[in-house]
Amino acid sequence: MKGRFFSYALALLLLASLPLAAQDFGFGDIADEGDAGRGGSLPFALSVSGEAGVELLSYVKELDTPSDTALDIKFKGKLNFQAEGTNAKAVINLNISAPEEDFIDGVLSIDEAYLQAYFGNIEIEGGLRKLTWGKADSNGPLDVINPFDYSEFINLTDLMKIKLPRPLIHGSYRIGSFSKLEAVVLPWFAPHRFAETGRWAQSASSPIPLNVPSDDELRKLKYAQAGARFTTTIGPVDFGAQYFYGRMYQPSIQVFPTVDYNRYHQIGIDYAQVIAGFNLRAEVAANLTDDFAGDDGAVQNPAILWSLGFDRDLFWGINLNLQCNELIRLMHGEISENPLLDTEAGSDITTTRITAVVSKKFLRDELEVRAAAIYGIEDKDFLIVPGIYWTIKDIQLEFSSGIFGGDQDGQLGQYRDNSFIKIGMRYAF
Repeated sequence: MKGRFFSYALALLLLASLPLAAQDFGFGDIADEGDAGRGGSLPFALSVSGEAGVELLSYVKELDTPSDTALDIKFKGKLNFQAEGTNAKAVINLNISAPEEDFIDGVLSIDEAYLQAYFGNIEIEGGLRKLTWGKADSNGPLDVINPFDYSEFINLTDLMKIKLPRPLIHGSYRIGSFSKLEAVVLPWFAPHRFAETGRWAQSASSPIPLNVPSDDELRKLKYAQAGARFTTTIGPVDFGAQYFYGRMYQPSIQVFPTVDYNRYHQIGIDYAQVIAGFNLRAEVAANLTDDFAGDDGAVQNPAILWSLGFDRDLFWGINLNLQCNELIRLMHGEISENPLLDTEAGSDITTTRITAVVSKKFLRDELEVRAAAIYGIEDKDFLIVPGIYWTIKDIQLEFSSGIFGGDQDGQLGQYRDNSFIKIGMRYAF
């Protein structure tokens, strides 16, 4: 890919000039003779937005020996293109990054690329999409459409950054002013993404098997997924109900002829309401796998999942966002203690996480002090991400860190040596 970064940059600059060209040539309101004869026109609007930034990151453990300290310097950018007509919209959002090893060797990836069409109360879209279902702020049980990128844990508290776009067809029908019915089809499957080597690789206590189905296998029809969702507002209450048929994003891990991603049905509801200044949100779901007896070691047990959270402005302008997520394994007593015989061997009956974000703004909202924290109750481990964010006109400066700790066998505690400090600068346009 040597030299491609500048080629991408040049191509994107040309694309960015299209709105000016459209304005110069009158593309903002196009009409041919036939349209003029009918008295009609074809309105067309193209907009470009994005951001560019640079990050300097260092790992705390390496600061004890300055001669061995490695500083990661990364350029990150986004370019978002949107073209909109009378009843259609096309969106292409691109991520650009230049790794610290070689700023000439860049990487261009698609964050989202999809087409939307509107026909009265009906909306149909297709393409690469990040779709959020449910009302929870932090990875609720109903947010099942997209897998996540866990190849590094730098942005773990920002779910949209680590969500992986998936090819899908999504349709919705608005019923009156307050209700909507949705349906989605994903023609194939992709799991969560984990690092296989390096500092973010999974520990021996949470390995990723090597004999999972290949990408070609996961593109077959048997791995297709689909779901439906209904949302409405009744008085002060926002309510939703959904059904989803898909695959678990993490594979079953045990010694069997094959290792697969378990099929499951999910039925769930969600709720949101403002009560006494508290913006309440709740979700509950049942994940129904093929192991209703609980004794099939190759299949994860059925489970009940729930989340409950709120955000509220407290004293002195401090805002608190708090959420608890929990998974309860059914028929837990039938799980074998032998990890060679059961994929859930050694697991607790519950898996519970608490996520909290505390923030306050100063200087006419230009300066924000924010701290996010994730705590795993059963694993007794945590991640704390304190940060200061200062917006000076068009530039945002960031000074933040990530602190991992707790039991080294926990999902977060295994990265206790990866605590980091990050300094960044970003320009949005």
